[in-house]
Amino acid sequence: MPSPRTLTRLLGLAAFFLTASAGAFEAPSAWSVSRQMIVVTTDGWDVDHGSLRAYVREGSQWKQEGPATDVTIGKHGSAWGVGLNPAGHDGPVKKEGDGRSPAGVFRIGEAFGYAEKNPTALPYRGLTASDYCVDVDSSAYYNQVVDAKKVGEKAVAGATEPMRRDIHFDGDHAYRIGFVIEHNPDGRKGAGSCIFAHLWKSPTSPTAGCTAMSDGAMERLLAWLDPKKKPVFVLLPKAEYARLRDAWNLPAP
Repeated sequence: MPSPRTLTRLLGLAAFFLTASAGAFEAPSAWSVSRQMIVVTTDGWDVDHGSLRAYVREGSQWKQEGPATDVTIGKHGSAWGVGLNPAGHDGPVKKEGDGRSPAGVFRIGEAFGYAEKNPTALPYRGLTASDYCVDVDSSAYYNQVVDAKKVGEKAVAGATEPMRRDIHFDGDHAYRIGFVIEHNPDGRKGAGSCIFAHLWKSPTSPTAGCTAMSDGAMERLLAWLDPKKKPVFVLLPKAEYARLRDAWNLPAP
């Protein structure tokens, strides 16, 4: 006969798994205070493009700001990422190098770009030729943007994400302006790194795991985003979005 403490724990676990299997997660308080939300939806886990909408919360209601815009995502689609959301129990899970964009709810971090300054209200990083995002999961700087001149060349050895792509990749403009999507913020090894919103090469060019869009769409977002409103970024396949919308208090599509 289990002890009362063991029985209580077993009953609690059973209740959790019953709730999870029904998809009835409560919206975590981690984003209940957010008043700006960027939402990307796709037609399925393996689809490499989708639609982006921006919302502002007025009271308890979300209101769409401006029209929807097309985006591209990972070349292999999307997979559950490590963010503010509970872990997904159906669908693929994001791994380093899988070519999938992380699905879930994520804080929006700093903006960045090739120019020294940008008028966005977000914290902004003017990139230099020695800035790298470290995608080597054995590094102490995994999933961090660092300056090789400050941390040392050995610290970024093997990293494939120089941030000044215009210098390192023959004028590539992808990171001319963008912002950090805070997937895997604690740098869990192998869970995926260097996830950004940035500029696309073309409307039909997928990414290695980021979300890409036109210059105009990015410029509007950077002008609109306000860190005081604790903005978050949401990416979900449409079926998952519909299943979780009420429980997670997401905007109506």
